[in-house]
Amino acid sequence: MICASDGREMAAVLMREQVDLCILDIGLPGKSGLDITRDLRAKSSLPILVLSGRDETIDRVVGLEIGADDYMVKPFEPRELLARIRTILRRANAPGSDHAAPIRYRFGNWVLNPGERSLRKSDSGEQVALTTSEFELLHLFAAHPNTVFTRDQLLDAARGRASFAGDRTIDVHIMRLRKKLSPTASTPEIISTIHGIGYSFTAQVSEDEKTGF
Repeated sequence: MICASDGREMAAVLMREQVDLCILDIGLPGKSGLDITRDLRAKSSLPILVLSGRDETIDRVVGLEIGADDYMVKPFEPRELLARIRTILRRANAPGSDHAAPIRYRFGNWVLNPGERSLRKSDSGEQVALTTSEFELLHLFAAHPNTVFTRDQLLDAARGRASFAGDRTIDVHIMRLRKKLSPTASTPEIISTIHGIGYSFTAQVSEDEKTGF
């Protein structure tokens, strides 16, 4: 474990060390933990767990909306913190497919590669950063297009019941995915809201072997 007292010191650590997960306190001196989370998420898929002394729903929503993988309120039991860290790392390091043939999912202008845990634009090869939760949701959707999933099912896929923060949690992750997959108003949305139930992935998905990009 490596500790940093503020954002500048943390940036120096990330430059010289390989870090598997970042635990950020919102109340840091100088740049806040939320600002650091936003900056990190813009250029990295590093798993992030945010800590805060505030237990308001809006604070949880903001933390998740800017890209945190999980949000914990202080004070907390050390065992719960360890459990959440293990859950995030397990999902971040999970292989794309254990025994099945290596495949990628293609839909629209996108290629989702579970083995690399990457999402790329098929026309340019540009990679789009996804949080662990966003990747798990998109993987589930791509593997089961046109299937209606309830919020509880999506919570299980995205973060696990141990980190349940209410239905709004999934809505935030879906909103972020929609912005990444449909960045302009002219781009049709491929995640549909099924009112009273949950969400469905409506893109036409094809699977192929992972040969090159």
